[in-house]
Amino acid sequence: MKTIFITGASSGIGKATAKLFQAKGWNVIATMRKPENETELSQLEHVTLLPLDVTRLAQIKSTVAKASSLFDIDVVVNNAGYGLMGALEAFSDENIVRQVETNFLGTVRVTHEFIPYFRNAKKGMFINVTSIGAHTSFPFTSIYNGTKWAVEGWSECLSIELSMFNVGVKTVSPSATKTELFSHNSDITPLPFYHAAEKKMLGMINPDSTPEEIADVIYEAVTDNKDQLRYFAGKKSKAIYDRRQEIGAEASRKELKKLYFDGLGLENNS
Repeated sequence: MKTIFITGASSGIGKATAKLFQAKGWNVIATMRKPENETELSQLEHVTLLPLDVTRLAQIKSTVAKASSLFDIDVVVNNAGYGLMGALEAFSDENIVRQVETNFLGTVRVTHEFIPYFRNAKKGMFINVTSIGAHTSFPFTSIYNGTKWAVEGWSECLSIELSMFNVGVKTVSPSATKTELFSHNSDITPLPFYHAAEKKMLGMINPDSTPEEIADVIYEAVTDNKDQLRYFAGKKSKAIYDRRQEIGAEASRKELKKLYFDGLGLENNS
């Protein structure tokens, strides 16, 4: 029986992924900040809950060591994420640091701890959940998207580096998904001069993909035996990526400026 280790498994994509792999006959290590509060996954056979806050380095080290002592781990899914939507100048330094520590450094540090195990075993795979926002630009998500762009570039480098040990690295980029990712926006005090633009953008976001649909793509990436780095997940992800590739980065940037800001009476220089 193969074993998968998942971060951020208390809800959303992480929980859906844990349930899918368990149903497919895998042994699942589902990690989350407060496993004592989890009531659904704890009832499933071959699911082990472990505590993990990916912003705490000491806990990353202890949880990875514990998991590796219990099972031979085949796949690590770096899914834990934290997102805030709003104008950059409205963010406190704490808002900025928490997103960077969770989305980028958390992914890097969890991976760092697992590499020796995979290198010695000459096998293993890392799946890093990013976002379609890692491949294009949107206003009011600069820090979140920035962390996801960072994970994409880092993953590409690492996929080459670890190939010498038969260790794979892949990314899965969801489009807007019905999760609690941006449920922390009360952490930000909105600034009035951005209100109209933010309201327009929020009205255009339609989370029409489910966590289960994203989990299906993660399962595909794990099991398809392809030497492929990037997987797009969700109803709109590939279309958004393809549009940027079709018209180029500069034209895409200008197109998005018009999409979000035209009609608001704002100065919009190209």
